[in-house]
Amino acid sequence: MTKYIRKSNNVDVMLLAEGTYPYIGGGVSSWIAQILDGMKDIKFGVCFLGSLESDYGDLKYELPDNLVHLEVHYIFEENTPDVKKTSGNKKAFETIEKLYASFKDKSVPIPEEIKNVDFYLNDMTFEDFLYSKRAWEFINKIYFKNAPDVSFIDYFWTLRDIHKPIWTLAKIVKHFPHMKVLHAPSTGYAGFLGTLASFDRDIGLVLTEHGIYTRERKIDMLSAEWIDFKKPALLKQPEEFNYIKKMWIEFFRIIGEFAYKRAELVLSLYPEAQKIQIALGADAEKTRVLPNGVNVNVLKATMKNRTENQKPVISLIGRVVSIKDIKTFIRAIRITANHIPDVEGWVVGPMDEDKEYFTECKQMIESLGLGNNLKFLGFRNIKEILPHTSLLTLTSISEGMPLVILEGFAAGIPCVATDVGSCRNLIEGGLNDEDKSLGSAGAITSIATPGEIAKQYIRFLTDEDAWDKASAVAQSRVEKYYSQEIFLKEYHDIYMNLINKKASL
Repeated sequence: MTKYIRKSNNVDVMLLAEGTYPYIGGGVSSWIAQILDGMKDIKFGVCFLGSLESDYGDLKYELPDNLVHLEVHYIFEENTPDVKKTSGNKKAFETIEKLYASFKDKSVPIPEEIKNVDFYLNDMTFEDFLYSKRAWEFINKIYFKNAPDVSFIDYFWTLRDIHKPIWTLAKIVKHFPHMKVLHAPSTGYAGFLGTLASFDRDIGLVLTEHGIYTRERKIDMLSAEWIDFKKPALLKQPEEFNYIKKMWIEFFRIIGEFAYKRAELVLSLYPEAQKIQIALGADAEKTRVLPNGVNVNVLKATMKNRTENQKPVISLIGRVVSIKDIKTFIRAIRITANHIPDVEGWVVGPMDEDKEYFTECKQMIESLGLGNNLKFLGFRNIKEILPHTSLLTLTSISEGMPLVILEGFAAGIPCVATDVGSCRNLIEGGLNDEDKSLGSAGAITSIATPGEIAKQYIRFLTDEDAWDKASAVAQSRVEKYYSQEIFLKEYHDIYMNLINKKASL
C-alpha cells in the first residue's frame, strides 16, 4: 500500500530512503534533512522504504517546504495474491536461468530484460514467482544443486522472502512522479529501486554509501537469531557456513553490484570505503570520496553554554541497536565509575528500533549497579546535549562517517571511538599530511574492548592538558575540512550537472 504524505509530479531530485528519513532520527536521516534544508532552490521528493508499518511511529522531522513529494511504502507487509494455477512464462524463466548463470560466472552478462521494470510486471509476474509450475521446478533444481543438505522448507521460504520485495519495488517505479535525478543513500533495496527507476526513466542515479551496506547486512545476518539453520550440528563441517544466512548476504551483494554498475556516481565518505566499493564491483572511475559536513558556527555557539566544574559526562549519540555495541559502552562506564564515581554515561538516540536489545541493555545496567551512572535519553537535539558533554564516544562495530563526531568537534569536544569506518580519519586525520599534522582529537580503540575504552575515558576526564589539546585539534580539523558549506556546494553541483546533462539531450 502506498501512502502519500505530500504529492507532486514535478520533482527535481528523488531521495530513496530505506529505513531512515523521516521516521528514524539521526544518522543518514540527519544527512537527508541537512540536504533538504540546505538547498531551498531544489524541489525534492523522498520515497521511504520501511519493513512493516508497525515498526515505525510518527515523523521525526518537520518537513521543509521544498520537500514537495513524500511517499511511504512497507516492503515486507503481507501482500500475497490469491493462489492460482499457472504454468509460468517460459521465456521469462529462461531469462532467470541466464541471470542465475551470470551470478555464477562473471563472464556471463546480466540479461537486459531484468533492467526493464515491465519484465517484473508483465513477464515474470508476482503470481508466477509464487505459484507457477516453472517456479517450483526452478527452485527444486537450484536447491538440489546448491544446498541439498539444508532443510528444503527453510530454503524455499527464504528464497521467497528475499525476493518478494522486488515486485513491490517494480510497482513503485511504475507510479513514480516525473523526476530528474535519483539519489540513493545506500545500496540494498533503495539502491535496487534507484537502479530500476534509472533504467525506466533514463535519468541519472547518484549512490552515496554512508557505511558499506553489503558489509553491514553481513554483520546483521551473522548475528541474526531469527535465521535458523536446520542442518544437524554433527553433520556440519567445522568451516561450514550457515547457507540460509549466506543466501541473504549474497542477495544483497548482487543487488549492490547492480546499483554500482548503473550509478553515474558512486560516492563514499572516506578513502577506505571507496576501496571497498571498488573491491565489491564499483567502477573505480565512477567512485569519489565526498565527506559529510556540519554547521560549524551553529554548533560552536553551544560552547558558550558550557559551565565550569560540570559533571563528567560521556555521551554516546546513536541508535540503541547491536551494531552500535551499547553493551560495550555500558561495561566501559562500569570500569570508569570505579575510578570516577560520579561519571555519567548518556545514550542519546532512538530506543525503539530493537526493543529486545534495549531491554537487554537495561538489564545489564541493573546487574552492574550502574543505575546512577547510565541514562538513556532518547532522541534529543544535539545542541541541547553538547554543552553538558565532556567527552563523546562511539563503541560501534560498524560505522560510515559519523556526523556526531564532527558535530562534537565543532563544539570542541574530543571523541573516543572504535576503529571502524572513518573514525580514525576523523580523530587522527586522514585526508592528507596537513590534516595528520594537526594531531589527535581524541583516541581510537579496538572494538569490544571495554577496558581499553575506559582507560581513554579516564585519561581525558582526569588530564586537563590532554583534553585541551584534543579539543583544539577537533575545532581546527572540522573548520578546515568538514564545513557544511563545502558539503552542500558539492552535492548541489552534482545535482545540477545531472539535471543539465539530461536537459541537453
